[in-house]
Amino acid sequence: MAYISVTKLHQWKPRLFISGASNPSSLNFIQSFSSVDESISAGDLTSSPIPETPVSGSPSEPGNLTAAEAGEKASPRTPRGKLRNPEKIEDIICRMMANRAWTTRLQNSIRSLVPQFDHSLVWNVLHGSRNSDHALQFFRWVERAGLFRHDRDTHLKIIEILGRASKLNHARCILLDMPKKGVEWDEDLFVLLIDSYGKAGIVQESVKVFQKMKELGVERTIKSYDALFKVILRRGRYMMAKRYFNAMLNEGVMPTCHTYNIMIWGFFLSLKVETANRFFEEMKERRISPDVVTYNTMINGYYRIKKMEEAEKFFVEMKGRNIEPTVISYTTMIKGYVSVGRVDDGLRLFEEMKSFGIKPNAVTYSTLLPGLCDGEKMLEAQNVVKEMVERYIAPKDNSIFMRLITCQCKAGQLDAAADVLKAMIRLSIPTEAGHYGVLIENFCKSGVYDRAVKLLDKLIEKEIILRPQNSLEMESSGYNLIIEYLCNSGQTSKAETLFRQLMKKGVQDPIAFNNLIRGHSKEGAPESAFEILKIMGRREVPREADAYRLLIESFLKKGEPADAKTALDGMIENGHIPDSSLFRSVMESLFEDGRIQTASRVMNNMVEKGVKENMDLVAKILEALLLRGHVEEALGRIDLLMNNGCEPDFDGLLSVLCAKGKTIAALKLLDFGLERDYNISFSSYENVLDALLTAGKTLNAYSILCKIMQKGGATDWSSCKDLIRSLNEEGNTKQADILSRMIKGEEKVHGSKKGKKQASVVS
Repeated sequence: MAYISVTKLHQWKPRLFISGASNPSSLNFIQSFSSVDESISAGDLTSSPIPETPVSGSPSEPGNLTAAEAGEKASPRTPRGKLRNPEKIEDIICRMMANRAWTTRLQNSIRSLVPQFDHSLVWNVLHGSRNSDHALQFFRWVERAGLFRHDRDTHLKIIEILGRASKLNHARCILLDMPKKGVEWDEDLFVLLIDSYGKAGIVQESVKVFQKMKELGVERTIKSYDALFKVILRRGRYMMAKRYFNAMLNEGVMPTCHTYNIMIWGFFLSLKVETANRFFEEMKERRISPDVVTYNTMINGYYRIKKMEEAEKFFVEMKGRNIEPTVISYTTMIKGYVSVGRVDDGLRLFEEMKSFGIKPNAVTYSTLLPGLCDGEKMLEAQNVVKEMVERYIAPKDNSIFMRLITCQCKAGQLDAAADVLKAMIRLSIPTEAGHYGVLIENFCKSGVYDRAVKLLDKLIEKEIILRPQNSLEMESSGYNLIIEYLCNSGQTSKAETLFRQLMKKGVQDPIAFNNLIRGHSKEGAPESAFEILKIMGRREVPREADAYRLLIESFLKKGEPADAKTALDGMIENGHIPDSSLFRSVMESLFEDGRIQTASRVMNNMVEKGVKENMDLVAKILEALLLRGHVEEALGRIDLLMNNGCEPDFDGLLSVLCAKGKTIAALKLLDFGLERDYNISFSSYENVLDALLTAGKTLNAYSILCKIMQKGGATDWSSCKDLIRSLNEEGNTKQADILSRMIKGEEKVHGSKKGKKQASVVS
């Protein structure tokens, strides 16, 4: 059995964790009426709140330890790891209430967890409740179940909670029911309700509660009047405030410096400058010395109406009364100077306050920096930013950083502009796409592309563009410049990565799209360019002719004429007319690749668009079509050419066809020309007839010869007798006889004409 020395027992002191209840004051603070900063802070207008009063129990004496506890304390065993602090019961209850609906089962769970409800526990549960409804249900439950009898502090806490949640009817009922529970009223409870109604904008109810105090016999001191003045002046009811001020004096309640501060603040809020000034003089007549808050209020009021001479007068008067200006005093003056364009005076006061050991705060910096930007004092602004970083103080308004970056860039101070971005990072202020965009744009304009690309890499890597909380997006003037540079320097893939992030934010910039097509095309990646082109089509983004041209040329260089033709078709469909050289390049590439019919379709588009060059290549395509047996297609193309004033070389085509033994194709072409009276030479007729006769196609020769003769063509074909003989030999005697008579008839006609011509000559 282990023995424990008495010395060790007496040296051990147990720790007892008992959470204390707090009793904060019910007064709320007056907020400043400054639009940008808290020129008059709440702490300067009101007294400090009553500190929390912990309720502690009696600590256990060492002698009361059990043997087990003493042995456990004296054990030399060292526990592994770090022991967690035990969770407080009130925290457990608050978590249970937050995660579960308020039911009987939850009530039983809480009841089984707590053997006895004391003041400290109930107050702490109310204070820690995350939901005002749960706090109210807990408040009523412990009372109805007989678990706890509420006192003045718990009533004050639930009224505060309900007032903050704007559940003012519940708060009012709880307040008025207090005497039924044996709990007396005091002024702080009513002051809290007056202020809660005021914050909810229900001024008349605040007034009714104030009046109810008199009916219920609750003493109204200057504290109640001050609360009422704050409420009604916040809503601009300055006449009502004056009436209650006079009533207060008639009741014998004397105003304090704090009261006058409220009244002056309210009159300035309603732009009643003369009334505010009269109350300032009145408080001095009553021998109530103005304090720093009073002077801050006067300075702030005159600054708001842009009377800086008057503000200066009160600033000097404050110093003359040996009242030390605070950071609020200096900040308000600086803000006033900046508002009227006297930036140098603001900067002077900024340096003065630091020389007196008064440290600027976030509001001061937020006030001064815009003025320095307006005054183009960028060196001073740069120094202020450095000071902020050294002190790790971020301004109240983060938009000033965008303005600083823009102004520094405008002044040509790109390094200083980049330092502003670094300052944001050091101050843990989220950087946005807009900040990077301005810097990238100006780096590109200055030709410092390497720095622009480094910034872009960070922008892409951290996906700053895609952050949903962004309020400053990257402007087109920024991303178009860097995309153009990347596409011209062989880094189109990086440019596309940037732009795809921008597209997710809804950007559909045609300039960027077309630059990407150009970049991919120049880099020999027409497939990527074509993918961008399809995206543009789906989003109905206009496509430039030059982008199409580069894409087509890229496909041709890669030896993909079919894709080039597809891109060319898209170009035409998009309303662009390719030039003759582009048509020729595509047709030549298709022709050399053996895609004659596809080249023919390109030729068809070219002619339809009125482009009449490249006729030498047209002749080759027609010849190839005829030689390959695509006669109907060739004839259709010839018809289109003739209708557009582009006559092909029929004689040359017929000569090639005859030479290559393509007699049927030659026959159809000749027949086509005869039907339309196209200009075809007699030698071409002879070539076709000879070729047909040589190939043994006597009937075809007979048919075409008849058509020639019917059109009035010459019949002195040297092989006519051979054709007649072949027809007879093949048993086509009828055709041979007809042809013979036609020839003889033609000869008689020609002979008579010749005789008449000779007779006329003789006569």
